[in-house]
This record gives sequence, structure tokens and C-alpha cells, in this order.
Amino acid sequence: MTVLPTPHLSAKQGEVAKTVLMPGDPLRAKYISENFLTDSKCINQVRNMLGYTGKYKGQEVSVMPSGMGTASMGIYSYELFNFYGVENIIRIGSAGAISDNLKLRDIVVGLGACTDSNFSYQYNLDGIFAPVCSYKLLKKASEVSDKINIKINIGNILSSDVFYNEGHEVMTKWKNMGVLAVEMEAAALYMNAARSGKNALCICTISDHIFSGESCSSKEREISFADMMKLALEISLEI
Repeated sequence: MTVLPTPHLSAKQGEVAKTVLMPGDPLRAKYISENFLTDSKCINQVRNMLGYTGKYKGQEVSVMPSGMGTASMGIYSYELFNFYGVENIIRIGSAGAISDNLKLRDIVVGLGACTDSNFSYQYNLDGIFAPVCSYKLLKKASEVSDKINIKINIGNILSSDVFYNEGHEVMTKWKNMGVLAVEMEAAALYMNAARSGKNALCICTISDHIFSGESCSSKEREISFADMMKLALEISLEI
């Protein structure tokens, strides 16, 4: 039996729902709890990574931040999947557009997560693992988005370990391969889900465009991505 709490989560047994929404920012988790959930309870404050469990339209759901990057996402999603019995994690975050067809506040759903991270090396595979989302969650995202009339863009994203990249041509190469946008966590989430036999999906709102230079403020990133939050919550009702 796993001993709870873990080194990074103070939630007790039974306090985490089977479906968890994971923004990167703890303040976004707090915002979702206060504005979308009822009967919400704070279940984690370790390192100020504020986690909550409440109800959305009567169904229990948790919101737990991942922090930034594959290392942080790797820790939190691993503990949720393997120690708390979580079945579904839906990442809801921000991403930088690479595709010319995307604009600010568009929603991107990561079919696959290309990466420059070494996260997969731990598995000692004789090749390159391709991190992909759960088809179950992707299918629900497509169905729900049509039902509530929220447009989504489905395709490959890039999970990068580097935010300030030294080489300016790097993103052009990924763009040439049809990658839609860049973020920092989905690949680790998808790999942890695959290894534990669980479900994962990454939904991101475009907060800036790598090539045009357009961007949202940090405050807008925190509170203005309502369509993405609603989409993820509505998906949670269907699984």
C-alpha cells in the first residue's frame, strides 16, 4: 500500500478525484476552483502548489497545478497516477503558436507531443518513443467542442525544455514539420500516462505567437482562458 501523503502532495486518501485538471500556474488552479467549482476544498499547499477538489455540475473533479517544465510535470502527474489512483489528467495551459494559422486565444489540442527533452531515456528503449494523447479523451474533446461550439485545433505540439532558445531558427524547423505550437509539459504527461496505463490530454490556449511577437499579459493568461477551462470541465463530465 502506498503511504500518503507523498513528498510533494499533502492530499489524503480519497481527497483527489479520478479526473484532474492540471494548469501550470497555481493561481489558475485557484481561479478555476473559485469560479467554476462548488463545494471546493483545498487539498494541497505544499510549495504553494495550490490544489483543490470540488464539484462541477454535481460531478467531482480536482484541479492541481503542474508547475513549469517536464521535470515538474513528471513529478506531479506520476504521483497522481500512481499514488492517488487518478485515471484522467487534462492539462490546461498556455502555448506559443508556431503555425501561421493560429492566433491569440485559439485553442490547441495536442494529438502528439514532440519533444527535445530527455525524459524518455529513463525507459531504456531501443528507439524513440512517440508521446501521444489518450484517444478516449481526444474523442471526447472533439465531441464536446462541437456540442458547446468551441473551436479547437488538433495536431502535434512541441514540449520543449528551453524557454529562451539560443538558436532563432529552431522553431522554424518545427514549424516546417507541421507542429502547431510549443509548450513545456505535455510530453512528460503523455509518457507518464502511457507507462501507468492511464489517460492524458493536453489542451492549450495560445498566449503568444513565436513569429509575430503578439502576446497576452500574465494576468490574461491567469484568468482569461475561460473557453479552455469550460471545455476541459465539460469533458470531465463525459468520462
